[in-house]
Amino acid sequence: MTRSIRPDAVLIQAVIAGALSFAHLHDLAAAAGQSGWKAWAYPVSVDLLLVAAWRRLRAHRTRLAWCWFLVALVASLGANVATAGFLDLAHPPALLRLGVAGWPALAFLGGTLLAHAPTPASNATPVPLAPEPTAPAPEVEREPVTTPEPTPALPQQSSAPAPSVPPALVDHARKVAADHRTRTGTDIDTATLRARLGVPEELAGAIVAQLA
Repeated sequence: MTRSIRPDAVLIQAVIAGALSFAHLHDLAAAAGQSGWKAWAYPVSVDLLLVAAWRRLRAHRTRLAWCWFLVALVASLGANVATAGFLDLAHPPALLRLGVAGWPALAFLGGTLLAHAPTPASNATPVPLAPEPTAPAPEVEREPVTTPEPTPALPQQSSAPAPSVPPALVDHARKVAADHRTRTGTDIDTATLRARLGVPEELAGAIVAQLA
């Protein structure tokens, strides 16, 4: 099945505008001293840089794409204005010759930068991955805590029985204690009585208890 070709007003307008701009760029390059095929290469270079910058703008609106789009647009508009009678193409100014001569290097730089410019990263927010379910930790069997039994209290030991003191020794100790009180004015203590009588400490303590 064949499709019928229908003329598009926008496409026709674009072709006419492109042809006029192409011719103006050719005439400007020829007036600046570029003859032969070089005069035809200038409009091709300008239009290709304009299209490349526009395609880059449609994909990613970066400063680099805007910069080279404006450069190509100014070159195209400048050629259209210059060939409208504002410049004497029979005697072009030196600045115009300089611009036409430097355009190939400028267009090559712009095309290279547009072709090899890095693609900006997408601004889409990454969806966080759901955490993997972790296996439950094995239950540790706890041993029953045993309460220590209270230690039985030890039976209290009965104090040792006081040693028996002979009455004669008690009378002698009383005399020694009276003599000590007469000389010192104080009661005799256990250590002094033990030293004076020459008896064991336990027996001296029992004697002091009886003297009190």
